[in-house]
Amino acid sequence: MRDSRTRPTQPMKPTLIIKRLGMAEYASTLTAMQSNNRSRTADAPDEIWLLEHPRVYTLGLAGKREHVLNAGDIPVIKVERGGQVTYHGPGQLVVYLLLGTKNLVYGVKELVRRVEQSLIDLLAEYGTVSFRKAGMPGVYVALENAGKITDAKIAAIGLRIANHATYHGLSLNVDMDLEPFSRINPCGYEGLAVTQMRDLGIAAKMNDIAEKLALHLQHNIASK
Repeated sequence: MRDSRTRPTQPMKPTLIIKRLGMAEYASTLTAMQSNNRSRTADAPDEIWLLEHPRVYTLGLAGKREHVLNAGDIPVIKVERGGQVTYHGPGQLVVYLLLGTKNLVYGVKELVRRVEQSLIDLLAEYGTVSFRKAGMPGVYVALENAGKITDAKIAAIGLRIANHATYHGLSLNVDMDLEPFSRINPCGYEGLAVTQMRDLGIAAKMNDIAEKLALHLQHNIASK
């Protein structure tokens, strides 16, 4: 019999918890993420939060207020994630990634790439080709209008790394009012086109999309 004492020990992978939060106010969710990050220990479980927010603009750590053209009655909240300004609202899937970076076998840039790949894989399930753009984190699709091809953003990504863990995450436009994007320079880019799954002919339910995306994220983040 082989002596088990001679076997190399492998660190146990932390548990991954999926939380389905429904419609959640942005400010209270941000406070919950910050609290989770501050109290996080080395053996804390990784978490993925699936939710929607009421209408709100969020401005990243280095965000410039001039990219908010006309907020109107929509609140603007300064946050500590990367990136410039973006919009959240009903009909948009928001996914927050609370992951221990010490548990990853790759760096933060690769994590962002894998998150993008998860979105690309999800959209492919619905018959939609999507892609990355160099230097512009997120996922895009090509739209044709009057014979002209335009790259339109369908998903945004903004992460924060602190206390050896990530928080914040991504947003995917599913079936929402896109008008508030016209009041900002999305992600700091003047004239950047924005689209959503409904306008691409995808009529899937939000819950189904959220569950599928969670599976793609689990697979891509855990892969070596």
